[in-house]
Amino acid sequence: MVDQAHKLRQAISSIRTKESSNPSENQSESSNKAARVITVTSGKGGVGKTNITVNLAVALSKMGLKVIVIDADFGLANIDVLLGIIPEFTLLDVIKGEKSILEVLCDGPQNIKFISGGSGVEELVRLDKNQLEKFVENIGLLDKLVDIILIDTGAGLSESVMSFVMAADEILLVTTPEPTSIMDAYALIKMVANRDKSKNIRIIANRVETPGEAEDIINKLCIVSYNFLSIKLNSLGYVLRDDMVIRAVKMQQPFLLKYPRCQAAKQIEDISKKIAGIAEYKTQKEDFGIKGFINRLIKFKTHSS
Repeated sequence: MVDQAHKLRQAISSIRTKESSNPSENQSESSNKAARVITVTSGKGGVGKTNITVNLAVALSKMGLKVIVIDADFGLANIDVLLGIIPEFTLLDVIKGEKSILEVLCDGPQNIKFISGGSGVEELVRLDKNQLEKFVENIGLLDKLVDIILIDTGAGLSESVMSFVMAADEILLVTTPEPTSIMDAYALIKMVANRDKSKNIRIIANRVETPGEAEDIINKLCIVSYNFLSIKLNSLGYVLRDDMVIRAVKMQQPFLLKYPRCQAAKQIEDISKKIAGIAEYKTQKEDFGIKGFINRLIKFKTHSS
């Protein structure tokens, strides 16, 4: 694994050197838009993270944005189940070079697209230089196709989850009023802070009983994180507990479409408007978009090997 990681770091360095040696190409490429890559994560399972992701995608699409959801909760296929769609191919087929990124895109509701992750990013570590170049170029097509890429991670604090969290341009952290959920959310924030205190972490309080409860949860997380970890968090809002959400899940449909007038739907729309209005991600780093995300993901994986 160490040899593979070393070879992969050399391959990434070679790709960047190659790109920097062609300034005219770089200028043309930099003029193209890059997608915002937003990781949606949680400290523990069962907080409604995937449901939040899918409905945010629908809400953003309704606003006229082009959105792709990548299911990075490997092996569980939660998005497939929520949408009642069985994908024929996965991201693993792209990593292996057997399919193009366009061939693994699945059509979801409200014009959103989604990609099933397959077995994970471990295969990336095994790619040689040429294979890595092809994969990065292939998945880079998404930057030209969409405005926002939402990546639904697995739950918990595993290295696999953290690699996606640390590679993203922005992080949406979903928590609930349960003490274990709040504690695990703080544990994830601590792991992020130990690696990079400049990361943009935005909190969504899900399944709260009242707006006051949501405000209390978010304020406590923000204050404790700033005082003890020196990392600043931001609030994106909350979603109240709503029976319509459970009904929609059972019917394998986004609640935003099935019950558009329910309180949870209205709150998701409010959150999506805040997300759409955030633009500072472009000024924070040159290496943004899905290409930058993949490069950072691989770098994290190889350095943790």
